[in-house]
Amino acid sequence: MIRRLPGRLYMTLIFLFLYAPVFVLIIFSFNAAKSRAVWGGFTLEWYRKLFENRDIMNALRVTLTVAFISAIVATLIATITCLGLDAMKRRWRQAIMTITYIPNVSPDLVTGISLMLLFFFVRIQTGFATLLLAHIAFNIPYAILSISPKLRQLDRNLFEAALDLGCKPAQAIWRVILPEIMPGIVTALILTFTLSIDDFVISYFTAGNQISTLAITIYSMARKSVNPQINALSTLLFVAVLGLLLLVNSRSGREKKDSLGGNRS
Repeated sequence: MIRRLPGRLYMTLIFLFLYAPVFVLIIFSFNAAKSRAVWGGFTLEWYRKLFENRDIMNALRVTLTVAFISAIVATLIATITCLGLDAMKRRWRQAIMTITYIPNVSPDLVTGISLMLLFFFVRIQTGFATLLLAHIAFNIPYAILSISPKLRQLDRNLFEAALDLGCKPAQAIWRVILPEIMPGIVTALILTFTLSIDDFVISYFTAGNQISTLAITIYSMARKSVNPQINALSTLLFVAVLGLLLLVNSRSGREKKDSLGGNRS
């Protein structure tokens, strides 16, 4: 027990360093005073003004719309891609999966500038369409990496057994394969939705001047002055993203337990 104490203390300090600023932000979102150095009492005034702010509400609508559509489209494309990769030879499958990892490890700055230049060269005016295409593009690799492990765990004989029982290939995929990999599809959907809401850098380079997401709106407000509405908005975003990530992690934990239980049986 004593030997574990330094490790636990170290982890406590790390988490305190990471999340103490967030907790301070959450506390001051309920501060009646505008000053960050003076506590003026508890209030929900900044949350009320936040929901009355038309610019923020428009940014929220754009953010949720882009996140919802991009998550669905990216997950659909990733599902079809994973089914195609599973039918490929191992050498080609590994090569394509290696390429898939590149956008995940590349800096968002590089991805955002690259997409901006691409839209410029193909003469697509920046706006909602370019923002949506950009979010779909960077969400697809994450969706593929969420779905592909479920396909690797799948018994390949299930598809052939369905064909032997009279199913057509499309029916076998729809009724046998998709239900088996559905946990991975749901995880990919939630993860891409979360990543889309949380994105700032890529949105900043691809949204243009016509529309704005919540992240861009927060950045614009913070440049002018420290408005307490930023604290309230950031708190709501943190709680929403944290809830989605906890949901993803809980689903992943249940999937691991189910797979371990299946292997033991």
